[in-house]
Amino acid sequence: MSGLLAAAVACEPARLSDLVTLVQVLWQFLSLSLFSLGGGNTLLAEYHHLAVAQFCWLTNTQFADLYALAEAAPGPSSMLVGLLGLGAGWREGPFWALLCAYGAEAAILLPSTLLMVMACLSWKRLEHSPWRVAFERGLGPITLGILFAVGLKILRTADTNWAGVVVSVLVCVLMLRTRISPLWFMAVAGVLGGLGVINR
Repeated sequence: MSGLLAAAVACEPARLSDLVTLVQVLWQFLSLSLFSLGGGNTLLAEYHHLAVAQFCWLTNTQFADLYALAEAAPGPSSMLVGLLGLGAGWREGPFWALLCAYGAEAAILLPSTLLMVMACLSWKRLEHSPWRVAFERGLGPITLGILFAVGLKILRTADTNWAGVVVSVLVCVLMLRTRISPLWFMAVAGVLGGLGVINR
């Protein structure tokens, strides 16, 4: 009983109406922005750690739902950060929820965007430099490894029964072996979820 009580106390959601906590959260996203090699999805494991384990804003299920919503909606994958900010600030009311959503989204996009603009302005001059070629070749395996780890994190977070695992493995195989649009897989998975075949 004392273990359960300690876990509940340890996972008390951080209050973003506290200015110190809000600045800490924004600083976390500002720092992460510079490490989003290969796109926003490469930071998914860290997003999960911040939202579920460190600040306790969301449960695993809520995080998986927000990730699915961000991926289904048109736009960049970094939209997830805005949804996380919205979920984090919702307890404080709609104003704080919107403030946290826009603040988190700006924090994750601004540093990496400025860095990319500066890099693009000078990258062309290094077109034939061996340093540029080595840098680009080195980032490929790193990005693939990070994306593989992110895929495993999503499987562990979202697939909590055998039907979900089977569907995930089947979709992975079909994506690698065919040219079927991912939208079809999303539509079929949505129908299976609506019929109750896949559930949590």
